[in-house]
Amino acid sequence: MAEAVLIDLFYLKLNSQKNCPQTLLKTLNAVQYHHAAKAKFLCIMCCSNISYERVGEQDNCELETGNGLSALLEEFEIVSCPSMAASLYTIKQKIDERNLSSIKVIVPRHRKTLMKAFIDQLFTDVYNFEFEDLQVTFRGDSLKQSIEINIITAQELREIRNEIETYLRSLPALKGELTIITSPLIPADIFIHGFTTRTGGISYIPTLSSFNLFSSSKRRDPKVVVQENLRRLANAAGFNVEKFYRIKTDHSNDIWIMGRKEPDSYDGIATNQRGVTIAALGADCIPIVFADPVKKACGVAHAGWKGTLLGVAMATVNAMIAEYGCSLEDIVVVLGPSVGPCCFTLPKESAEAFHNLHPACVQLFDSPNPYIDIRKATRILLERGGILPQNIQDKNQDLNLCTSCHPNKFFSHVRDGLNFGTQIGFISIRE
Repeated sequence: MAEAVLIDLFYLKLNSQKNCPQTLLKTLNAVQYHHAAKAKFLCIMCCSNISYERVGEQDNCELETGNGLSALLEEFEIVSCPSMAASLYTIKQKIDERNLSSIKVIVPRHRKTLMKAFIDQLFTDVYNFEFEDLQVTFRGDSLKQSIEINIITAQELREIRNEIETYLRSLPALKGELTIITSPLIPADIFIHGFTTRTGGISYIPTLSSFNLFSSSKRRDPKVVVQENLRRLANAAGFNVEKFYRIKTDHSNDIWIMGRKEPDSYDGIATNQRGVTIAALGADCIPIVFADPVKKACGVAHAGWKGTLLGVAMATVNAMIAEYGCSLEDIVVVLGPSVGPCCFTLPKESAEAFHNLHPACVQLFDSPNPYIDIRKATRILLERGGILPQNIQDKNQDLNLCTSCHPNKFFSHVRDGLNFGTQIGFISIRE
């Protein structure tokens, strides 16, 4: 049974001038009868403009609100917006507010493929959709026997994406202004770099709000929303969003040397290409940024507890040395915000490896779930690998904050669970 029911009347205008189609009355009655008891959200999507136009065809239909329709409409929430993108995004917000995922869409056959194209852009695999045909009266009493359009052309798909992107760009930032944390260790005349917080984006899901920078099939933030957040970051930081690459996390120590074949997964990237921005994800794990201002090379790494023990930080350093001739004394390393030893625990058998690395990396070692300091462990491994202590920044007012302890600043998997948001550390070499 659907948790939400959406009726697509986007091509109609509600007014009081023409007779209400009996087929539509029957549809609304049927929906109300079959779904009102169990569905938590009944919605009608209308257009606030008079007409809707597609592929040279204009549907300009008007719907009488008499004949019992007014009372029936009270059972439904009406969403009336000037564009499909605005309407469906507004409906998505209402669905997400209720934490629903099973949705029935009742849509005219000739609009079904179009509707699916918009849904594919705005929803993720978290949601389950089923579709039902809707037939209504057009321009008088003749029933339009519409034919389902099964193909969206490349041009139409571009127009759909453009409509969505234009609408998302119009949305205000949530939770405050976009904030980028930078380090004085990395020279700004050579590199663009920074670490993001959770403010200044458009993501509205509580655990993803607002500057989430990663989309997956398990989260409610679609790629188009994450891409809009990224576009805003690129504008603020000054990098080219078309040349942006994220780590494909596997919690290991594999490094992608940019220019070589890209692996299926990797937790570090190294490059000396100008104008290309590389980024490491973080939401308790450490996003690490590396820079060599002498050889003008850079890198990023994602260091969770497994990657830390596997030496992903030094693997990135060694890749920069091997590929670009970097020297250990020239490489600077900045550790982005991560979970602190106040909040991060591991089972004792896993904590033993950190204790063996250095006892200072573990607190309450004799407990069943000792507290782990992955930042201290990372510094120790970098110093042992030859990075100068003064070239490692892991502490300042913002970078050293625990992600789990500061819900207003950072996302956290430990704190928020599976539907957590993601911040990043990024760097590029100026062109």
